[in-house]
Amino acid sequence: MSQEKMAFWRRNPHVEKERRVKANSRDYNDKFSYADNRIKTSKYNIFTFLPVNLFEQFQRVANAYFVVLLVLQLIPEISSLSWFTTIVPLVLVLVITAVKDATDDYFRHKSDRQVNNRQSQVLIRGSLQNEKWMNVRVGDIIKLENNQFVAADILLLCSSEPYGLCYIETAELDGETNLKVRQALTITSDLGDVSKLMDFDGEVICEPPNNKLDKFTGTLHWKDNKYSLDNEKMLLRGCVLRNTEWCFGMVIFAGLQTKLMQNCGRTKFKRTSIDRLMNTLVLWIFAFLICMGVILAIGNTVWEVGTKFEVFLPWDEFQSSAVFSGFLTFWSYIIILNTVVPISLYVSVEVLRLGHSFFINWDQKMYFSQTDTAAEARTTTLNEELGQVEFIFSDKTGTLTQNIMVFSKCSINGQTYGDVYDEFDQKVEITDRTACVDFSFNPLSDGAFKFYDGSLVEAIKQEVPAVEEFFRLLALCHTVMPEEKSEGNLVYQAQSPDEGALVTAARNFGFVFRARTPETITLWEMGRAVTYQLLAILDFNNVRKRMSVIVRNPQGQIKLYSKGADTIIFDRLDPSNEDLMNTTSEHLNEFAGEGLRTLALAYKDLDEEYFEVWLKKLLFVSTGIENREDQLALLYEDIEQGMKLLGATAVEDKLQEGVPETIACLNLADIKIWVLTGDKLETAMNIGYSCNMLRDDMNEVFVISGLTLLAVQQQLRSAKERILGLSRVSSAREIEKTGMFADDSVFEEAIIAEYALIINGHSLAHALEPQLEHLLLDLACLCKTVICCRVTPMQKAQVVELVRRHKRAVTLAVGDGANDVSMIKTAHIGVGISGQEGMQAVLASDYSFAQFRYLQRLLLVHGRWSYFRMCNFLAYFFYKNFAFTLVHFWYGFFCGFSAQTVYDQWFITLFNIVYTSLPVLAMGLFDQDVNDQNSLRYPSLYKPGQQNLLFNKRQFFLCALQGMTTSFLLFFIPYGAFSVLVKEDGSHFSDQQAFAVTIATSLVIVVSVQVRRLQQSRKRQGPQEQNLRRVRRTSSRRSAYAFSHQQGYGELITSGKNMRTSTVTSASSPQRTAHSSNWIENMLKRKNEVSCISHEEAGATESSTGVTQTVNS
Repeated sequence: MSQEKMAFWRRNPHVEKERRVKANSRDYNDKFSYADNRIKTSKYNIFTFLPVNLFEQFQRVANAYFVVLLVLQLIPEISSLSWFTTIVPLVLVLVITAVKDATDDYFRHKSDRQVNNRQSQVLIRGSLQNEKWMNVRVGDIIKLENNQFVAADILLLCSSEPYGLCYIETAELDGETNLKVRQALTITSDLGDVSKLMDFDGEVICEPPNNKLDKFTGTLHWKDNKYSLDNEKMLLRGCVLRNTEWCFGMVIFAGLQTKLMQNCGRTKFKRTSIDRLMNTLVLWIFAFLICMGVILAIGNTVWEVGTKFEVFLPWDEFQSSAVFSGFLTFWSYIIILNTVVPISLYVSVEVLRLGHSFFINWDQKMYFSQTDTAAEARTTTLNEELGQVEFIFSDKTGTLTQNIMVFSKCSINGQTYGDVYDEFDQKVEITDRTACVDFSFNPLSDGAFKFYDGSLVEAIKQEVPAVEEFFRLLALCHTVMPEEKSEGNLVYQAQSPDEGALVTAARNFGFVFRARTPETITLWEMGRAVTYQLLAILDFNNVRKRMSVIVRNPQGQIKLYSKGADTIIFDRLDPSNEDLMNTTSEHLNEFAGEGLRTLALAYKDLDEEYFEVWLKKLLFVSTGIENREDQLALLYEDIEQGMKLLGATAVEDKLQEGVPETIACLNLADIKIWVLTGDKLETAMNIGYSCNMLRDDMNEVFVISGLTLLAVQQQLRSAKERILGLSRVSSAREIEKTGMFADDSVFEEAIIAEYALIINGHSLAHALEPQLEHLLLDLACLCKTVICCRVTPMQKAQVVELVRRHKRAVTLAVGDGANDVSMIKTAHIGVGISGQEGMQAVLASDYSFAQFRYLQRLLLVHGRWSYFRMCNFLAYFFYKNFAFTLVHFWYGFFCGFSAQTVYDQWFITLFNIVYTSLPVLAMGLFDQDVNDQNSLRYPSLYKPGQQNLLFNKRQFFLCALQGMTTSFLLFFIPYGAFSVLVKEDGSHFSDQQAFAVTIATSLVIVVSVQVRRLQQSRKRQGPQEQNLRRVRRTSSRRSAYAFSHQQGYGELITSGKNMRTSTVTSASSPQRTAHSSNWIENMLKRKNEVSCISHEEAGATESSTGVTQTVNS
């Protein structure tokens, strides 16, 4: 999806090369016809609704077909049916669909009005005036106050904070709830007065509107000087101002040209695969109809010529020949036989879809009581497509996770804390009923913090040195900013929830982080105020994977505290720590096996003289220009050697309830789940392990992180060749025996080994180029798990579009934030989670609910039922209408091809809407081959929908053939019976009316009984039992990002310019998992993922959790 295609907002016919914006000069800016700040997500307005909606509806071939029939029926010379038999149901279908579309668009208009009418303070004619957002224009200077949404993409000029700093939350853009820092130019940071801002006449020359959220290039021209502008000086629409009293900014991009709206994509008209199939079938049926009309028209011509029938029934004046009579008969039969596809089919389809939508809305098992949120089908046109999904594209933050981090366990000096044991020294599972540790001894504790192992509190009270030093490190080594709103009421502003969890844990165990200045950190240690002199922060970056602080305690001792990835910390420990390192490593494996995110902690006592020499080197290198970062890295490396190990932390990133089980169940249904997230690589990987999408028994985890197109191409090719090569080698014997993998595509489908692909945003940008997209897709489809991290909203949409375009599979996108809107609109089906990040995703979605786990029920129950019912309905409907209509065809050979109908005209009109409506509607609304429990219990029942098995072209031909056979028997059996029956006086027993009533009665009985037979044939074959194992997080991978923050942030803290938090970046490198050594072992492992138990044992399995019975081959 190119940028040009997405640039639907442009009003100018030419492409904008650069943007020139002058502050406080609307006349100057109006010359360029820039977009105003009004947004529009609706599809119609009062003038375009009728033509656009009718155009969309007539994309259905059947609707156009019925209009043609209506025109034909208005010609009396060829019509033997009244025009109302077609126009009434056609108008009804068009009106019902139009009302539904208008209702959907009304809510979009309502949302647009709500946003456009928000108030903003704009500097106009020397004073601040309240203006609606839609009236804000490019070049205006606007004022934002704390907790306000940013109205447009603005250049930050000044703020209430020192040095022109401000803090923003970008959840609407990238899903991250941690705060980020922005800083104005020094030259504009003192323009805090309205009079000074009125005199500001700077001109910004910058890039044209685009969808790159992390990039901005421009120059400010003011007072004969030029000042470079980048993304760190921009506040984008959708952000929220936090912890900043006020700020002023200059509007650069407005409305549909803002980066948020550029990433939203176009609202698409979505149709299901069954809709598209029905379009094709209608064309085929029309061709078949023409063939029947031609046959009967030829018969009429032959009849008129061969029998001289016009002597008995003279022609009308305009009939000049037998050929013309045949021509008129052709059109007459087209009208009579049109009921092969009656308009009532589409009325019934809309009724069924509406009913299925209500079933979703009414499902109590998809209702989330905590937020009083019910599931909602926001569209009625896609229900059966829910039963055919092959790919799910999911956001991470707020969709899979709650974005809540909890300090769960720790290892201190070789002793683990966090587990609870009973009187028999057996580990007890922690539940809501487990008693929490009492922190009442600490008046500054956080009441929301829960910990269950009382032995750690006892160690603190006994003043165990290692435990005290452990929590002292957590309270000192971080970049958290404290805010004490009232005495003892502390609020921590952390860059990541992980780091906040660690500092909160230290707070509750008596080491309270109370205050920070550029030179000091103040703790409250077990009731005593202790101030440490902050000498240096050894900042985090992606290579170091650790951060350290150097402080001087009140006793004058200089200490270095460090935390980071265990492999990194262990390499820098003193040799005397080897035994403790081995013990701690075992604990780390145990923690990681439970899906917890881990860090190792270490410290070092520094000699005064050594530190003074090192500090001088640091000051010298810090002022250098060339190779500054490399020089700093060497200095940091030098002082961080020979540390002493303290222990390790384990933080739980709380998943939403039921996420691992839901993913496991969807995997068994052969649904592929790809995670597309704006988070960093390490975060995404750890969530993958927590969700069991990544596992230690996978053959390999491929990480694509190339910075150039060639590097990405090489990594993708290498990974693909490795998968194909390893699998070929491991299954060489089978290949030799069967020769089944001669073709690469067949071989790729037959791969049993499991792989995972992880790719970052920079690499993905190259991989989505036309020359690499096929390679990316091939590799991704070979992998069981795909995770894309650090991706922009537009990249999410591009990945979905790639799969849609080349795999021809039904795609579903699920997310909860504005950054997911583009992805949701691009997928066949969009699902919005009613979460913590606003309602934008829900408003753009087709279905919405409160928790990710409800997706399982939406697809495997409602989706499968809708698909099953719709397919049965269509198969039956085509069958009964072929049986009903083709009686006229057979009758044509016995009525002189006169286009006379067998049935009464009212019977023809009412056959589908009265005589046979209730059985087919009841089947389409309520039929279940299995109940909802079994639908969830046997996920493999979902697969026929993915393979389009229940209704396809073959099934249609079978239904049509069965209908033809039924019509043949319905006509000729009564015909044969009545032809030989005579009364006592020798006259014929029947007339045409009795013959017609007999056929009609037989027809109604036969097709009604056929409903029951169809149900029984669908249910005859029971499902193969397939139970889910209890899902447990199993990963020995360790994380090292729980403390991570924006690179260079430590320097900002010590400079005194900033006492706030900033953005999260990654801190640990990917780790490849172990290979399976044998192809057969992999196959057996795959087979054993499915537990097979008998029906007698099923009840016991359901009543006892965690017990899995596996059958080994």
